[in-house]
Amino acid sequence: MKKLYTPLVFFAFFCLSSCVDIEERYDFKPNGSCTVAYGFDMSRALSVLNVLISDSVRATPQFSLVKDTSMNYFYTLPDSVVKKMSAEEINTAKNSSLHIDMDLTKNKMKVNLDYLAKTPADLVYYLHHVSAFSVKVPQGEFIESKQKVVKQSGDPKDYKGELLLGGQDYYTYEITDHKFSRIINKTKFNNFLKGAGSRLAMAKAMLIDMPYKMVLKFAKPVKKIDNSKAILSADRMQVTLVTSMDEVIKNPALMNLQVDF
Repeated sequence: MKKLYTPLVFFAFFCLSSCVDIEERYDFKPNGSCTVAYGFDMSRALSVLNVLISDSVRATPQFSLVKDTSMNYFYTLPDSVVKKMSAEEINTAKNSSLHIDMDLTKNKMKVNLDYLAKTPADLVYYLHHVSAFSVKVPQGEFIESKQKVVKQSGDPKDYKGELLLGGQDYYTYEITDHKFSRIINKTKFNNFLKGAGSRLAMAKAMLIDMPYKMVLKFAKPVKKIDNSKAILSADRMQVTLVTSMDEVIKNPALMNLQVDF
């Protein structure tokens, strides 16, 4: 069974176990475009699990593998997913990038997914469709150079792990030049909890509280915020929402946010 304890299996385990620190960032530009980034940090969960790993596993070359790679999101998708995607979905995936930074010996496991939306409508489309894509972790190593993916080793079809952004599909977004609105669908959220119940329970047993942070930077001063937990910066250009999965399970409305700017 030791051969199963490869870094990519670790990655799949943490992504699918919901044991992650999530940070969601939006950077709105004066021209109406917006950079949105999802950050998944599994380092704390890894530090807990590492206590349970035997010395023989730690001594394997796979455990010592260090990766710091970037790739075009589209090239991480398996053929089975691509075949079901529309032309617009494919274009969205091709304009997204994925970065993986891991060093198991240092309890480091981070994943970032970035996208540049050119318009508010483009951003809404992305947010409503990103959860439908599966992110596969490549066995080879990739780097991004001059806006092209350059393969260093391995084959883009050789994947061992999978990250699903399934949690994102329980939101409804409305975004314009002057408003950002996100409303949680409680029915969809409860369905998500039913499917993720065992993984959430495991995370809680491991004393992992799964914090969530959302940061929105605007090109204009914020006029109004409809969320008591959201914090407005002194210059009124940034909104920060911090909570945790435990809090959201008790009160899903904590994730609702409307900002007028």
